[in-house]
Amino acid sequence: MALSIEERYLRLGLQIGRHVERVVDAYFGPPELAAEVAGAPPPDPKTLVVASDGLLDELSDGWLRDQVVGLRTYAGVLAGESMSYADEATGCYGVCPKYTDETVFVAAHERLEELLSGPGSLAERYRGWEEAMVVPSAKLEETIVDTIETARRLTRDIIVLPEGERTTVDTARDVTWMAYCKYLGNMRSRISVNVDRPLSAFEVLTVATHEAYPGHHTERSCKEQFLVRDRQLLEETIVLIPTPQSLIAEGIGRMAPNLLLEGAGGTALTTVLHDAGVEFDLPHALAVRRAHEICGWAVVNVALLLDEHKFSHAEASEYLERWGLVTSVIATHLVRYLFDPTTRTYVITYLAGQALCESYVADNQTRFSRLLKEQLRVRDLLDSGPTP
Repeated sequence: MALSIEERYLRLGLQIGRHVERVVDAYFGPPELAAEVAGAPPPDPKTLVVASDGLLDELSDGWLRDQVVGLRTYAGVLAGESMSYADEATGCYGVCPKYTDETVFVAAHERLEELLSGPGSLAERYRGWEEAMVVPSAKLEETIVDTIETARRLTRDIIVLPEGERTTVDTARDVTWMAYCKYLGNMRSRISVNVDRPLSAFEVLTVATHEAYPGHHTERSCKEQFLVRDRQLLEETIVLIPTPQSLIAEGIGRMAPNLLLEGAGGTALTTVLHDAGVEFDLPHALAVRRAHEICGWAVVNVALLLDEHKFSHAEASEYLERWGLVTSVIATHLVRYLFDPTTRTYVITYLAGQALCESYVADNQTRFSRLLKEQLRVRDLLDSGPTP
């Protein structure tokens, strides 16, 4: 029996995932399809380009076509097609990366100078601020679990969570990420937290809200309920990294901490950290976060400079340390990530996704609920704009 278009889309995503680890961020579709792909040799990338083009020829304008455009772009990268960074990012995610003028970073640095006054460089003061609110290692896992559970309770005031959804927490070492939400299907997620280095109170809050509630786990469990179970949308049983799906997902995740912490839930969440022995000023911390996250656009600038001006590793690291206020270790890691042709464009999903989702939602919580429950396109968010 011939596969449906949706099944061919699932197979294409799984096949691309045979070439690059974690391209498939989650899969809870037909197990026989996954078994078929796993049991066969990885297809030649040029074959995947042809398969993508074939799907595009049959798809009308819509969410699924946007997804396949992303996969077609990524398959082209795997097949050795040459394209600019901007074209690749636009093809994968539906938004074109723009260069941020350094005057924007200067203004952010000036704001941080006001918030973090004292001796030493601004970067040193920022790191000192984080280190002053490190969660004791003996209490870290328990504090993360308690923070996630508090965030879950607060999220239920925003949206009705699917019956039976739950998360579990485990720890990880020797990984490059701070935390990762692995959606397992059936309303379950595993939140893994990197414990190789100490985590500040604000990083714990970010993990709980970005990865779990009302971030990644909340989005995936809601979409499994409302799109897969209620509407039988088979294409929603796979989550693919190099697609517009990721831009919206990371936008939701980046919005999540501010959504709870800037609202009535801030007190409840900080109480969990205070109980763990960490004291900090939430309004001050939020102001620092807002100013510092602007510096994150320096990573996108470096991606464009690497492509258009052939920056060296050293030049890229220096730029990130200066404008992004990151350590040399983190700068080196980011540059390595940006030099990898299979991961270089993903960095735009965080801040570009956040800007897009925040503009769309504005102060309308109904729109945030739509982000979690509906099959919205990047174009939908761009066209809708902020609530009047």
